[in-house]
Amino acid sequence: MKKKLLFALLLCIFSAPNFLNAQLNVSFNIGSQPVWGPVGYNYVENYYLPEIESYYNVRSRNYMYMSNGRWITSYNLPTRYVNYDLYRGYKVVINETNPYKHFNNHRVKYISYRNKHNQQPIRDSKEMKYYENKNHPNHKEWKNKDNGNGKDKGKKGKGKN
Repeated sequence: MKKKLLFALLLCIFSAPNFLNAQLNVSFNIGSQPVWGPVGYNYVENYYLPEIESYYNVRSRNYMYMSNGRWITSYNLPTRYVNYDLYRGYKVVINETNPYKHFNNHRVKYISYRNKHNQQPIRDSKEMKYYENKNHPNHKEWKNKDNGNGKDKGKKGKGKN
């Protein structure tokens, strides 16, 4: 009986660090996702925007799009997408580094999502309470409802994403 108890105790001691490590490696980035992002994701690294064949990196808050055969990273979308509405356009979650390296695969795989406008953005969800808080880092973004093209609808002058 003592051997079984000792074995069980040793098993717990040696497996506890692995269990604790697994518990600590769970990550969330709900607060840093843009309010135009779709509801239902605890973690998002990038969004693929099939209608404009571009990406948005949540961490850096930059867009990645093709221009003259090269991938450009920018805080705003280019002027050719000035009328694109991020709240309506479909967003595909891509949790990989440098998603543009697989652009041809994404383009083919997600072509059916073009012109689909049935995703609920965070700003219209029950989660909006996080953005109504004036102390929340995304409050200004929610309040101005920027459509992603660098022109805030809620104020005059240059907007900021």
